[in-house]
Amino acid sequence: MCGIIGYIGKKDILNVIVSALRRLEYRGYDSAGLAFINQQESLSSIKTAGKISDLELCLKQNTIDPAQTNPSVGIGHTRWATHGEPTQINAHPHLSQDKRFAVVHNGIIDNYSAIKDKLGKKGYTFLSDTDTEVIAHLIQECYEGDLRAAVAASVEQLTGTYGIAVISSAHPDTIIAARKGSPIVAGICRDETIIASDVSAIINHTKQVIFLNDGDILTVTPEGLDITAVGNVPVTRELTHIDWDITQIEKEGYDHFMLKEIHDQPSSLKNAMRGRLLPDNGTTKLSGTQLTPTEMAGIDRI
Repeated sequence: MCGIIGYIGKKDILNVIVSALRRLEYRGYDSAGLAFINQQESLSSIKTAGKISDLELCLKQNTIDPAQTNPSVGIGHTRWATHGEPTQINAHPHLSQDKRFAVVHNGIIDNYSAIKDKLGKKGYTFLSDTDTEVIAHLIQECYEGDLRAAVAASVEQLTGTYGIAVISSAHPDTIIAARKGSPIVAGICRDETIIASDVSAIINHTKQVIFLNDGDILTVTPEGLDITAVGNVPVTRELTHIDWDITQIEKEGYDHFMLKEIHDQPSSLKNAMRGRLLPDNGTTKLSGTQLTPTEMAGIDRI
């Protein structure tokens, strides 16, 4: 699955985004990129096929000095290719035609071809083979001065799944995020907000998070955040405390995450069954399925 990061705060934006993307490596990916608002309030974007280390090399080669950027707003992405080959041009973020909007996306847009044809007739040109690029152009097409409204109008036209984060040079202190079928979570910190597609990218900043529901649109500014549902209705989502530690998602000495996951299978199976079995009679709480003594003994040995 693709990984998404968005950050508003006073820390070094490039460091925060790259470090958070590393927390999402276990999801698998073939390219990586980021976009941010620079000191002149224009969009800068760097992306590459390959690993996060390749992205870091690109950052060094482009000699980007964080002191010369606006270090408060940015988005990042690790891509697992669906539409289009794993190339630099297909990597996220994707920019609108006027270069004022940048989008990162996790999910699949089923009707992207129809939207692409419609926008093409209006003069929009497409650089990539991805389904995501249509979102960036749609936002430009729908924009009338209100970024949240433009994102809302755009996602209403999408069929499929999406978790997205959007920034714009027209709103240099704002990130908009939205979801349908693909997770988005916001970490609530003092003087900063970090959003991601996975809690693992957030818990070294804070353990207080808010999970968006399908149809939610999140607006993040330096002053805080607000959430609206379908119809621009303000909603409140529950604040959740994450009670596990970041060491639980590290490689823990294994060469790669797949090997770690293989060795984690016994504990994962045991955790999945915990609280769902009645050990005295070998019956599941949910279905009433009877387990044999041998099966119960096998579970106890895990």
